[in-house]
Amino acid sequence: MGELLTPTHLIVIAVVVLVLFGGKKLPELGKGLGEGLRGFKDGMKGVTDEVNKPAETTHTVTPKAEESVK
Repeated sequence: MGELLTPTHLIVIAVVVLVLFGGKKLPELGKGLGEGLRGFKDGMKGVTDEVNKPAETTHTVTPKAEESVK
C-alpha cells in the first residue's frame, strides 16, 4: 500500500470540491475552516494551560480501615 494522499489524490479532491461548491463559495469555505481551526487551537491551549498550572493545595483522604465483626 502506498501513501494515503498522493498529489494525484489531492488534485482529484480539489476538482471535486470546486465542482460541488463552485468558485464563489470557496473563499467562504476557507474562511470558515480557518476560523474553526483557530477556535480549536485556542480551546486546546486553554485545556493545556489548566492541566499544567500548579495545584494550590492538595488534600489526601485516607479511608479508615473497616473493623471486623466477630
